Amino acid sequence: MSHSKVESVFSWPVRVYFQDTDVGGVAYHGSYVNFLERARTEWLRERCGYSNIGLIREFGLIFVVRSLRLDFFRPALLDDLLDVRVQLKDVGRSRVGLHQAVWRNQDMLVEAEIHLVCVTADQFKPVSIPETLRQQWKNERIT
Repeated sequence: MSHSKVESVFSWPVRVYFQDTDVGGVAYHGSYVNFLERARTEWLRERCGYSNIGLIREFGLIFVVRSLRLDFFRPALLDDLLDVRVQLKDVGRSRVGLHQAVWRNQDMLVEAEIHLVCVTADQFKPVSIPETLRQQWKNERIT
């Protein structure tokens, strides 16, 4: 990855399927956690070059959710095409703070603040984030 700055907001499209909704075609509140996870996984893959299994194989670590705050503004509906966004906010020794949002066209449906912790894959003990990831994240404009 180059040392130039990259766009600070990563975007991933997600379609609302029948399995994500209730009988009225409204997305379950828990479905948004899955939508956010998909976008974070693809952000890690695209921006950092690592899949979750790649992190385990190369470093013996995973990122787990430490805290998650969701604010719901409008419902997603069956067959909506959503834009799920990820923005890096801050990085600590073993912690990563992210801002995420779910959009439908010009409407923000859900806003989320997420804190991840880097832990060993075998015992779930907190460890330092690998330097290679830190260097890549320095290229993300944190706002």
